[in-house]
Amino acid sequence: MSGPAVDEAPYVTIVLPCYNEQDHVIDEVERITRAMDSSGYTYELVAVDDCSTDETLARLEEAAPQYPHLRVRAFHRNGGAGTVRRIGTQEARGEIVVWTDADMTYPNDRIPELVQILEKDPAIDQVVGARTSEEGSHKYLRVPAKWVIRKVAEKLAGQKIPDLNSGLRAFRRTVAKPYLRLLPPGFSCVTTITLSFLSNQHDIYYLPIDYAKRAGKSKFSFVSDAYRYILQVLRMIMYFNPLKVLMPPALWLVGIGFVKGVAWDMVKHPFYFPINTLMIFLSGLLIGAVALLADLIVRSRGE
Repeated sequence: MSGPAVDEAPYVTIVLPCYNEQDHVIDEVERITRAMDSSGYTYELVAVDDCSTDETLARLEEAAPQYPHLRVRAFHRNGGAGTVRRIGTQEARGEIVVWTDADMTYPNDRIPELVQILEKDPAIDQVVGARTSEEGSHKYLRVPAKWVIRKVAEKLAGQKIPDLNSGLRAFRRTVAKPYLRLLPPGFSCVTTITLSFLSNQHDIYYLPIDYAKRAGKSKFSFVSDAYRYILQVLRMIMYFNPLKVLMPPALWLVGIGFVKGVAWDMVKHPFYFPINTLMIFLSGLLIGAVALLADLIVRSRGE
């Protein structure tokens, strides 16, 4: 790790994952530094090189002496954006932690706005930069897919979520600390931290932001990452509120089995219930029992 030591703990820690961003990473560091210097907040900028295969790390280390608040951390193997953000947050010294990207897509000059919202309103625990447009790769596939996943998440979380997986966000480190162990290594870490806060009644403020076309090559894989997103949504709701996921299908199956047995089977074959009717009814009962058991386990964790 490089960068001068600072005795006084900063108020803000900005975690910047860097993977093959050699052509623009210093521009991003400069933009963030300029905005934070003008804001008056004490801060540290932790740039984590995720085992880049280009000159990203070399350029960060070369530029570090010019930026007193920059700390450079290097991974010896590629851990993924979620791993970078988790470790960066665990090592953060600031009371407020900011996550963003180094690909020039997010308006990082607005980071002080996110911090200011948290500073002024103690009831808010996280501020998310809610994108007003989609400029990523596979745009015509990503937009409907993200909409569907977001609607599923809203239904399960019971709250409106303008942007489920924005990479620009600021939150209170002490509030996020219990949920860091839940973060997956990939892009769905941002979905995880959103749902963790919402599922535990932590208020999130959504700040509308512009979203620019990324610099360099996207690391997003539509099929695999979209699958992981929807899987992570279901996993997080199951972790915090399994009844939301399991009880609706359980009740539907019990209801369908009951109606089929009473309104159809009893009329067609009095006092005879076909095996499919029994299977539907019993499946509903079993899923309902698992839902109640899972809910009991959740409530007994004491988190």
